[in-house]
Amino acid sequence: MSAVWITVIALAVATAALKLVGPLVLGGRALPPRAMSVVELLAAALLAALVIVETFGDGRSLVIDERVPGVLFAAIALRRGVPVVVAVLGAAVVAALWRAVF
Repeated sequence: MSAVWITVIALAVATAALKLVGPLVLGGRALPPRAMSVVELLAAALLAALVIVETFGDGRSLVIDERVPGVLFAAIALRRGVPVVVAVLGAAVVAALWRAVF
């Protein structure tokens, strides 16, 4: 068995264990308001970190290329309330145009 499969299995077991621990520890009680405020922000923070790492990361180095204007366009569009599909398509067009021109 390769190291990749051992890692996948270990992560699957750890995920299942974490999902089991929550209900066992809380026992049906609600989280305190302070903890809930942190939990509510985790998904957005993790998604933002994933987007940044996958867009600008290349191993242990930082890559600045035509994707930067696309991501900036998407961020501004989403901030202004544009639907996600439109923002993503617009970002793709901006990145393609940037690549074609520069």
